[in-house]
Amino acid sequence: MRVISGISKGHKLKSPKGQNTRPTEDRIKESLFNILGTLKKDSLVLDLFAGSGAIGIEFLSRGANKAYFVDSSYESIKTVKENLEHTKFLEYATIYKKDSIGVISFLKDQGLKFDYIYIDPPFEKHDLLFTVLEHINRYHILHKDGVIMIEHEKQLELDEAIINFEKIDFRNYGSKSITFLKGLKEEVNESNISRQF
Repeated sequence: MRVISGISKGHKLKSPKGQNTRPTEDRIKESLFNILGTLKKDSLVLDLFAGSGAIGIEFLSRGANKAYFVDSSYESIKTVKENLEHTKFLEYATIYKKDSIGVISFLKDQGLKFDYIYIDPPFEKHDLLFTVLEHINRYHILHKDGVIMIEHEKQLELDEAIINFEKIDFRNYGSKSITFLKGLKEEVNESNISRQF
């Protein structure tokens, strides 16, 4: 696993030891950033279920201003820090050992809004994914022009309009898929929130 582009291109990254993690393949990362294009100036990134931190580090390598890494696993947090030190991005990062639901209200309290949020939860935990999306919507931590990217199993189909977000792109990569969401412009009553999958 390595950084595929930007100022830290070619740097090898570690994976958390003793865990059944699913590193995002290079071809998926390349496709992801081709879809996003040039990153927004001074962009803030949130890497939820960060694992090795590879996605957030890729954002930093490509010019993001700062990345926040969240994982509940001690081994993952340790690996994220080591990878940030190796790529010399530690000063541009904040790392939290927290669950990816509880951290959202905490980030709101810090006054943070993110331009890019990457979510890569355990594939089998669909309810966890939808709860995370509900919290992102409730606490308004996505910038008005921000993008959410969800890495998920191919079999999981996310509705066109889900949890007050609009699906703007969708790509299949073998057994994995990535869905791109943005916030709806109009306010929607919470009673209309759908949980279709």
